[in-house]
Amino acid sequence: MINEQIKDKEVRLIGQDGEQLGIMPAREALKRAQEADLDLVKIAPMAKPPVCKIIDYGKYRYELVRKEKEAKKKQKTVEVKEIRLSPNIESNDLNTKINAAKKFISKGNKVKITLRFRGREMAHMQSSRHILDDFAEELADIAMVEKAPKLEGRSMSIVLAEKK
Repeated sequence: MINEQIKDKEVRLIGQDGEQLGIMPAREALKRAQEADLDLVKIAPMAKPPVCKIIDYGKYRYELVRKEKEAKKKQKTVEVKEIRLSPNIESNDLNTKINAAKKFISKGNKVKITLRFRGREMAHMQSSRHILDDFAEELADIAMVEKAPKLEGRSMSIVLAEKK
């Protein structure tokens, strides 16, 4: 809330230099802000009495937006890349998929390896688990198992993340 939007009877006022000006009626606080050609902004509305500060509102909003942008820059998003395998995959194909997973992990992404079963392959799901275990073992030097092999409907998956 700024200027005339502040309907409280009394406010605790903080000056433009950050000094405490004490508790005073809201009208007087607004008058002081207008004399300084600045805005009266309610900073702590839940306090008793509410805390208001004499500042340039446009500059204040600009600073808030800038701080939010800085915080977003420092965030790091981790993507989950998926690699799909079939139970009857050959060793050369498996090595190609392992190399792709190494690239993803080295870039800081997590990798979800999914073993998909179709038709008659459904009868031999547990005997194909070793493919996921071998995949994780090959990447053990750079990645750790974040989520153990788990059966989800027609597929079995494992999640690998970069070692810290």
